[in-house]
Amino acid sequence: MDGTPGADGEIEGAAAQALALRVREELALRRMSRQGLADLARISISTLEKALSGRRPFTLASVIRLEDALGVRLRESPAPPSAPALGEASAPDSLGAYSRPAVRWLEGAYLTLRPSFGDADAVYAYRTDILWNDDASRLVFVERERLDAPYAQSGEVAAPHQSGHLYLVTNRHGQHRLITVGRPTIDGAMYGVLSTLLAGLGSQLTPIAAPIAFVRETDWSAAPLGRVRPGDAAYAACRERLDRVKGEGFALFR
Repeated sequence: MDGTPGADGEIEGAAAQALALRVREELALRRMSRQGLADLARISISTLEKALSGRRPFTLASVIRLEDALGVRLRESPAPPSAPALGEASAPDSLGAYSRPAVRWLEGAYLTLRPSFGDADAVYAYRTDILWNDDASRLVFVERERLDAPYAQSGEVAAPHQSGHLYLVTNRHGQHRLITVGRPTIDGAMYGVLSTLLAGLGSQLTPIAAPIAFVRETDWSAAPLGRVRPGDAAYAACRERLDRVKGEGFALFR
């Protein structure tokens, strides 16, 4: 079958196998349990397990619910027109050759948290926007509302399918800064490692790596920005987010 449901609304055969594989891949990328997906999609865990194992066909209704829960399209899209629509060209292969529909769910504003390099006990918080650049046909990121505004970064986002990670890359005249994060968790947060240069005395620059977290933010009037110190109202929540990087195995530090 080509993925078109039959008259009874069931998807079987090769199309069902492809759907099952795609769902398992999305679960692995998000580190989500099958029970968690079943709860979000409002279907029984038994129904999901049987469909993923091939013991029963997918129904169109269940697939639509799974798509809503995961925020991605699982069914094959109709054949594209001969010329791509505006804004739907693919990113270059060096960034993962993704199309905008495939990464649209990553777009948005994120509260960005990392350790403060100038205050060992503090968390440094600022805003990162991830958005699609039509002219360049790729995701880009822009940092905003940093206390040290002259050091704010912007660059490209690589999203290769093979690794299941995102790479936020700044390249200024050959000088690189790299952030490596896992795909968003169920609450839309991303966790990983920042690798950059720490400015010291005079012109001294020292390589440094640190945990970093990106948290989906909708109410920026309440977002903690700048240095969040012990005793501040938002400190415990910010520190807990950063501690997840090591505590939940999003990155290893040796």
